[in-house]
Amino acid sequence: MNKQLIRTSKALSKFLRHNPEQIGITLKEGGWADVTALLNGLKKVGLNINFVDLKEIVVTNDKKRFSFSEDEKLIRANQGHSLKVDLQLKAIKPPDTLYHGTAERFMPSIKKEGLIKRNRHHVHLTENIETAKNVGRRYGKIVLLKINTKQMHQDGYKFYCSTNGVWLVDEVLPKYYVIS
Repeated sequence: MNKQLIRTSKALSKFLRHNPEQIGITLKEGGWADVTALLNGLKKVGLNINFVDLKEIVVTNDKKRFSFSEDEKLIRANQGHSLKVDLQLKAIKPPDTLYHGTAERFMPSIKKEGLIKRNRHHVHLTENIETAKNVGRRYGKIVLLKINTKQMHQDGYKFYCSTNGVWLVDEVLPKYYVIS
């Protein structure tokens, strides 16, 4: 993906997850945005791309952050919203173990409170240890948490899996993880 499309991909994350009003779009039920309105809104902030470029971003994004509706007239971010958005995900049984990568500097808070969603809708977990490590690395010296999701599920926690395979849960209390 060229530099312009990478820049646009980052902007899409911002506008579809946090600030759609900044480019004059409104998210519909399920977090969907009209593709034509999105492309027009991006032009207002100097990001002149066409549908073919947008499709390339959606298809080639390494984290599969975005999805099109079946008719490709709507687009949404798959998770990570700070806005109130119901992604219409169904609760499902998680794998027995999931992982969360974080930075060492966050551990005092995590040891005290657990993993909490803060300004997001959910805590993000993954089945893939390398993915968790890569996420943690973005924030500093990495700490890998191994989550006992089997026990959490037995204790009544609801888990969701987004379109791109990110596992979502409201919180992870300290009793459910070990430092791996």
